[in-house]
Amino acid sequence: MSHLTLKHFILRQQVLNLYRQAFRACRVIPDLNTRRETLGWIRAEFERNKHLSDVTDIEEKLKIARRELKQMLPWTR
Repeated sequence: MSHLTLKHFILRQQVLNLYRQAFRACRVIPDLNTRRETLGWIRAEFERNKHLSDVTDIEEKLKIARRELKQMLPWTR
């Protein structure tokens, strides 16, 4: 059993916020099929990385995800 630290809980909240932000940003994609594909890709990426427990790995993936989402969905904050 792994022990979660305060840092884990903070990172979890940051990941959830990024997930919500990405989903909201997809609302402006006019083509319904493109929007569904984008949402599916976002969901799959978050599911693929949900097993991470090392703080350094989580921080790195979060940084990469933010950068990719900014490139893909420039209207995200």
